[in-house]
Amino acid sequence: MINLTINGAAHAVDASPDMPLLWVLRDKLGMTGTKFGCGIAQCGACTVHVNGVAMRSCVTPVSAVGDAEITTIEGLSEHGDSPLQKAWVAHQVPQCGYCQSGLIMAVDALLKVKPKPTDAEINAAISNICRCGTYARVRDAIHDVAKA
Repeated sequence: MINLTINGAAHAVDASPDMPLLWVLRDKLGMTGTKFGCGIAQCGACTVHVNGVAMRSCVTPVSAVGDAEITTIEGLSEHGDSPLQKAWVAHQVPQCGYCQSGLIMAVDALLKVKPKPTDAEINAAISNICRCGTYARVRDAIHDVAKA
């Protein structure tokens, strides 16, 4: 059994230590907000926070997060109404929506270390891929949250 703290709750999970955190979240715990995209840490659909740092869960073995505090999109806000999530809706960022949970998690981690990021800082920190190409809306939403 592997003991994890996810979204503030303790979980004992029967999983192989080398199982990617993504599959523990989705298959073992039923937390399906974190998405599988590429499986090689390139697209960012699987982004979660580990001790506040955005990490790609598809390549992170569950054994690497042992005592860490893990936050998924489900733990970002109880009702999906964080300022960032509200800005996402206001700017109509989601199109197909598939990448959005990972993108929101990456942006949330950025805003915690850079509350008022420049466009260059956003470009450097956010490498998530959105196939719908809503990057301009993402940037507008980030700047709105930064102003608040």
